[in-house]
Amino acid sequence: MISRPRHTFPLLIMIMLAAAGGAIAGGTAVYVAVQDTLASDPIPAVRLDTLVPTVIATIPTKDTPISEGIEVRTIEINTAVTEVVDDISPAVVTVLNLSNRGQEQGSGSGVIFSEDGYLLTNNHVIEGANALEVVFMDGSSVPAELIGADTFADVAVLHVHPPLPGVAELGNSDVLRPGETVIAIGSPLGDFKNTVTVGVVSATGRMVDTGHGYQLEDLIQTDAAINHGNSGGPLVNLAGQVIGLNTLIVRGGFGSAVAEGLGFAVASNTVHAVSAQLIENGYVARPYLGIRWESINPRIAWVYDLPVEWGIYVTRVATSSAADIAGIQPGDIIVALDDIPLDEEHPFINALLAYQPGDSVTASVMRGHDMYSVKLVLGESPG
Repeated sequence: MISRPRHTFPLLIMIMLAAAGGAIAGGTAVYVAVQDTLASDPIPAVRLDTLVPTVIATIPTKDTPISEGIEVRTIEINTAVTEVVDDISPAVVTVLNLSNRGQEQGSGSGVIFSEDGYLLTNNHVIEGANALEVVFMDGSSVPAELIGADTFADVAVLHVHPPLPGVAELGNSDVLRPGETVIAIGSPLGDFKNTVTVGVVSATGRMVDTGHGYQLEDLIQTDAAINHGNSGGPLVNLAGQVIGLNTLIVRGGFGSAVAEGLGFAVASNTVHAVSAQLIENGYVARPYLGIRWESINPRIAWVYDLPVEWGIYVTRVATSSAADIAGIQPGDIIVALDDIPLDEEHPFINALLAYQPGDSVTASVMRGHDMYSVKLVLGESPG
C-alpha cells in the first residue's frame, strides 16, 4: 500500500483561498476601472420614444387620480401607401351584376374616374347583367347605367348620378418601370370591400391568350395579390394615379407547375382610349372584315389535311362586307394581313385590331393549293 503525505489536504485549501483572493482583487480592479471610464466618458442616453410608440404609466396614489397617473404617447406614422389608399379608396366601388329578378349573379370592382359620374370596370364583370348596382365604400348603393363595353380590351364604362364619394385620376402607363411599387384595391369575392394589396410592376406590354381566339394586349403584370372580385378595380401608383384595371390572374401552368403572383391589369392608356369612345359612341370603332371563321393550327391542319399549318378558315362571308367586295369565298384560308402572319404569336383578331375602319389591307389567301393577294378596304364593326 502506498501512503499519501499528511500535508496534502491543508495545501489544497491554501491554494483555493489564494485563487479566490486573486479573483476578488481582479474583479475589484475591473469594477474601479469601469466606474472611472463611465465617469470620464458617459454613454449618451437613447430616447426610445423617438424610435417607437411608447406607453408610460405611473402608479397612482391617493393624491393622484388614476386619470392623471397615466400618460400615453403615440407617434402618427404616415407612408406613401397609406396616403394613396386614403385618397383613392372613396372612388373604389363594388359592382353587382344582377339578374332580371334583382338577384346578384356576379360581382366585381370598379373605380370612379369622372366628376360626371362615369366609372370603369371590366367587360367580363357586367356580361349578362339585366341590371347593375354600385356599392360605395360606406356601404350605400345606387343603380348604375351601362354606357358601353368592349370585349377585346375587357373594359366597360358605367354611369352613376352625383354626388360622388370620390374621383380617381388616370395616369400614364407608358412611363411605368418594372420594380415600381403599385397598389391593387378591390372587393375580392364580393365580400371584402376595399381590400388593399401591394406589389410591384413585374413587367409591361404583356399579352395573355383568352382562349376565345384573341389575346388581351398591353397588359401590366404585377405580383400584387389579385383575387376573384378584384376584376375592374384600380391598380394605382404611388402618385395616387390609376395606371391599370385589374383584369385576370394566372395560377396554373403546364403539367404540374403552379404559378403564384401572376396578376394582370389593362394598361391605363388603353383604358383611356377605349373609355373615351365608349362614352362618345357607346362602342369602340373596330375594323370589320365580314366573315365567320375557324382557327387553323398544326393539329387541325393535320386532321383535315390542310395545305397550311396556321391561318383562319373562312366558313361564311357577309353580303356586301369588305371580304365579299374583295372576292373572298367560303373555303378560303387567310394566312396573313399585309406582312403580319396569322400564327401562334399573331392571332387573327389581334392582327385585325391593329387597323382602323377604312384602312386598306392586303390579305394573303390560300385557295386550294394556290396563293392569292387580295386587297380589302376594312369596314366598321356594327358594335
